[in-house]
Amino acid sequence: VQLQASGGGLVQPGGSLRLSCAASGITFSVYTMAWYRQAPGKQRELVAVISSGGNTNYTDSVKGRFTISRDNAKKMVYLQMNSLRLEDTAVYYCKASRSRAVYWGQGTQVTVSS
Repeated sequence: VQLQASGGGLVQPGGSLRLSCAASGITFSVYTMAWYRQAPGKQRELVAVISSGGNTNYTDSVKGRFTISRDNAKKMVYLQMNSLRLEDTAVYYCKASRSRAVYWGQGTQVTVSS
C-alpha cells in the first residue's frame, strides 16, 4: 500500500494550493480518505475527510476555504486550499481508512508566508 502526497509548497497569504494524494495497493473506492496536518510543536489534526460515498466534513478553521474531493477511477484524493493563512502552515498528510485498516502517506509541506 502506498499513499503519495504532492502539491505542497510556499505560498503567500491569500493564495491557493491544491494537494493531491495518489493511492495504490488498496481498493480505493471503499476507503474513507482524509487530510491531516501537523504544524511544528503541535499535534496532528484532522483537516478534511471524504467518505467512500462522497460525504465530506471539515474542521471549523478551514470550512469555506478548503475542499476535499476524490476521483475513484484515478485513485486520487485532492485538497483544494484557498484563502490560505499563516496558520495553515504545516505538513499535510493523507490517510486511507476502512475498518481496522489505516494507511498514511509521507506528507507534503505547505508554507504560507509573506
